[in-house]
Amino acid sequence: MKSLILDPFSGAAGDMILGSLIDLGADAAKICEIIESAVDVKVSVSRANKRGISATDVKIHVAHEEHSRHYHELVDIIKSAGLHPQVEKSALDVFAIMAEAESKVHGESLETIHFHEVGQNDALADVIGSCAAIHEIDAEAIFCTPVNVGGGKVKAAHGLMAVPAPATLEILRSGNLSSYGSGKRELLTPTGAALLSYFAKPIDNLPKGKVLSIGYGAGDADTEDPNVLRSVLVEMHDILTKDQIEVLETNVDDVTGEVLGNLFDKLLAAGARDVAITPTIMKKGRSGHIIKVITKSQNSERVAREIMKETGTLGIRVIPTVHRFVADRRMDEVSIRLKGEEFTSAVKIAQDKTGEILHISAEYEDCRKIADKVGLPLKEVIRRVEEEAWGKFGL
Repeated sequence: MKSLILDPFSGAAGDMILGSLIDLGADAAKICEIIESAVDVKVSVSRANKRGISATDVKIHVAHEEHSRHYHELVDIIKSAGLHPQVEKSALDVFAIMAEAESKVHGESLETIHFHEVGQNDALADVIGSCAAIHEIDAEAIFCTPVNVGGGKVKAAHGLMAVPAPATLEILRSGNLSSYGSGKRELLTPTGAALLSYFAKPIDNLPKGKVLSIGYGAGDADTEDPNVLRSVLVEMHDILTKDQIEVLETNVDDVTGEVLGNLFDKLLAAGARDVAITPTIMKKGRSGHIIKVITKSQNSERVAREIMKETGTLGIRVIPTVHRFVADRRMDEVSIRLKGEEFTSAVKIAQDKTGEILHISAEYEDCRKIADKVGLPLKEVIRRVEEEAWGKFGL
């Protein structure tokens, strides 16, 4: 699976993201044409050397001084720019992230909120260009390593503020991105934060896989460390977790149902990961059962001994396995409203390493209690809980 990794170890701004994507392989001439047809600017693309790192340097040249804009003005500009539908939607969504952050920080509605720096033509150009470049790269998944926000204070329209600026911090929070502070100046801008938050899922480190290409986008400032944003295109080989296991199996023909029922709990307590007991016909037409257990190799001898103690079997087969693929699992919860009352139920979420959700299942006991209280069939409560969970987590 081809994945784009954005690695903002020296922060991120719109021009740095755009530069890194062009350096990675996005068509510079095509991107410049899209920007210049949408916004009243000129775009130049050149090379820059940042502390020994050669990077693509994108400059947005604005013809005249601009005033701040209201959010709805930015929406009108983007919608009238004639962009590709995917690029238009992404650009609108990125500015919506910034608008919602500003609205929350300043306690103003979206209708009245206005932008200072991020409402200028150069910010519009950075967002539109970055959205176009990302869609051209066409990665199946996009990730972001922890973001360096910098340090110190930054001069904003409302005076000096600690880094990261309030709106930038709010964007990081809403996007669930990991961050840290290193340096003496602002390294992460609201535009950069919004682009990362919209497109990327957080990841701690570069994932395993074959590196296909690398791009560096230059920042404006000359800092102690290379002021570049790195983007990496990786062919990820494993997107499911591998789990090392052993499979134990034996046949029994003289064990009662009560003993077999009790065996389940005994084996799980001994370290079994899964237990299956299947009816079968054995030699001389006798009825019996096949007991199959999945366990970690370090627990297999203990589990085998438990099977022998409980069933009296004299031999247990160990079926060799290389590994099994398993989904990563986590627990969360959702709220549903039934018959005028609100209830909370736990849900189990299965996902791969990219964060894509593979399955959601409602917690049985929670749903059973809800069903008993409201007088609905259990299957209907389970359906409602899982539907709510897909709506909350699966989009």
